[in-house]
Amino acid sequence: MATPGSFEATLSAPSIGQMEQLVLAGAPATPTPLLQIVEALRTISPLDGLTEQEYAWLATHGNERVGEDRSLLFRENEPAVNMNFILRGEVQVRRRHNGPIALFIGRAGQMTGKLPFSRMKGYGGDGFAVGPVWSLDIPEPLFPEMMAAIPSMAQRCVSLMMDRVREITRMEQQAEKLSALGKLAANLAHELNNPASAAQRSAASLFGELREYGEQKYRLGSLCMSGEETERYKGWVQSARNRMAEYASRVNGPENTLAVSDREDEIVRWLDAHNIPNPWAIAPALAETRLALCQLDDLVKAVSPQVLPVAVATVASSLRVERMAETVLDSTVRIFDFISAIKDYSYMDQAPIQDVDLALSLENTLVMFNSRLDHVEVELNFDPDLPPVSAYGSELNQVWTALIENSLESMNDQGTLRLTTHFSGQMALVEVWDSGPGFDPSIKSRIFEPFFTTKAPGRGLGLGLDTVQRIVNKHSGFITAESKPGATCFQVRLPLDRAEAY
Repeated sequence: MATPGSFEATLSAPSIGQMEQLVLAGAPATPTPLLQIVEALRTISPLDGLTEQEYAWLATHGNERVGEDRSLLFRENEPAVNMNFILRGEVQVRRRHNGPIALFIGRAGQMTGKLPFSRMKGYGGDGFAVGPVWSLDIPEPLFPEMMAAIPSMAQRCVSLMMDRVREITRMEQQAEKLSALGKLAANLAHELNNPASAAQRSAASLFGELREYGEQKYRLGSLCMSGEETERYKGWVQSARNRMAEYASRVNGPENTLAVSDREDEIVRWLDAHNIPNPWAIAPALAETRLALCQLDDLVKAVSPQVLPVAVATVASSLRVERMAETVLDSTVRIFDFISAIKDYSYMDQAPIQDVDLALSLENTLVMFNSRLDHVEVELNFDPDLPPVSAYGSELNQVWTALIENSLESMNDQGTLRLTTHFSGQMALVEVWDSGPGFDPSIKSRIFEPFFTTKAPGRGLGLGLDTVQRIVNKHSGFITAESKPGATCFQVRLPLDRAEAY
């Protein structure tokens, strides 16, 4: 079976019905000269170090197979009876019934298929060529003779099988984590959606109901207030609301706490000057709404001194409850936004492979880190003309998660985080910058190694960047890193051309 590797999409892979009609790869019409086969075998990295005689043995005893683009090399569950050397092209392997790991790939330069000492019985999926393919097969009955002619082949095959097992194990663990994340998002959506919907409807209705309740209070007040005074009071309330709404529309973001406190002190003094009972309970509600003192002076002119204390208390109570209702409404909207971000982040209820908007993908990932961004300046610079890339969306989000978390940890959640997307030739380039201290240039060649970490013991396993590199490689992209004090950048390049990606 081919080793796990690059990214393939269902759009480029034949359907199961088409698979049955594909032409089988077979022996070339004219055998390739022996020297040319030997030269091709030298590109197989697991065979590095073989002697001329050993290369010649493989070239002499191997069976050539060639096939055009989309030709079939083997079918799922067929007996595996050959060791394969891929001399040219790529072989993609797809399971008909997708499990945790649905796709594999074998590239030119790889030794794959059934290996000596392997318990592999059949092929795990349908293998088809991507572009012209040329392979050399060693039949299983020749394994003992091959081991005798090439003694080092035993160690080479065992090492390759160990790498294969480790890689598949890590991919299975990754698939399980993604599955768990999808289930978590589904549970959150189910548990929060109903109460959030009810709260939002109730809050929206309450907001309007409070206005109606205010009208009823005016009617009640008319029993002890003249009609003219009631109209003046209602006019003042409407005017005050209009002016507060106009002011709020011009101000972005919450007001400074010290400014609110200063205005509250001014309102307390005004209330004391007009003999309003319990000014300490009324002033906070009036201060939060940016109600100006001049508007309170207008209220003094609109109602009698006997009505003024009740009028001010009524206005403060109404504003306070309306603000509470507005807060509930805003909170439930935030719950919905968070649920939506989790669903988009995990690509719940969506196909594994799809066109991914990189900017939206990065923004959804940032939502997961909202609690850590209080002291981080986030700069976003996304190219609006960058087209979507065809990818495993949930796995790409793992890449962004690992890189952003790495940046935040390096800055101790304080500094500048910059995310950019733009064209880089025929590829999409995503950059994750941070203002942290960076890493030592001497370890640059090791940062993507599995289990290598600069964190303190117990704080990390060193698999984050290894996972990032494997996912990026799976998408036929590549990742680089540059670092100096105050500026560390990870660059992820992903192919835009589907023919290059698959």
